[in-house]
Amino acid sequence: MDEARAVLARLDRIEELECEGAPPGVLLEELRGLVQEAEVWARLEGDERARTAVERCEAALAQPVA
Repeated sequence: MDEARAVLARLDRIEELECEGAPPGVLLEELRGLVQEAEVWARLEGDERARTAVERCEAALAQPVA
């Protein structure tokens, strides 16, 4: 359950940063952290669908920012 709490806490931080008008680079770093935490959670508790979702997020983050 600690993994799920970490993901939820990261989502809250991202929402707060968005409301505060944080620069895109700050948000991107938080999103990268979210993917890492979600990956840990998916590997421990998730099913194949969860793992696939994490892989898709990682692929999206690996693409250059326009």
